[in-house]
Amino acid sequence: MKQKVLIVDDKSTIAKVIEVYLNESFDCIYFEDPIQAIAWLQSGNMPDLIISDIYMPKMSGVEFLDYIKKNELFRAIPFVILSSEDSSSQKIALLEKGAADYISKPFNPMELKVRLKKIVQ
Repeated sequence: MKQKVLIVDDKSTIAKVIEVYLNESFDCIYFEDPIQAIAWLQSGNMPDLIISDIYMPKMSGVEFLDYIKKNELFRAIPFVILSSEDSSSQKIALLEKGAADYISKPFNPMELKVRLKKIVQ
């Protein structure tokens, strides 16, 4: 059985690229904003991993990370940030908040796949 990856990014093209490279190893579920993803989670769905952008219009990836890490039901889910923001201070802050990894865009899809496999093994 494939592991589930929840992808949250306001750019559907990013999700499509990720899905193409991960579909052999993972079932990918995509939402364009964290509010939709939270509704999906609250309806009883549980992914093995979450990938989220930082900058999204309705709720930021930072707020989404905070929500996940403060929620008893979801805090154990590894959370990976995938963002065009390449600031060392922001990377460090988000890793300290509980992100399992921080990957800068543009990203190498094969590297992403290897990193994700290492996180969920």
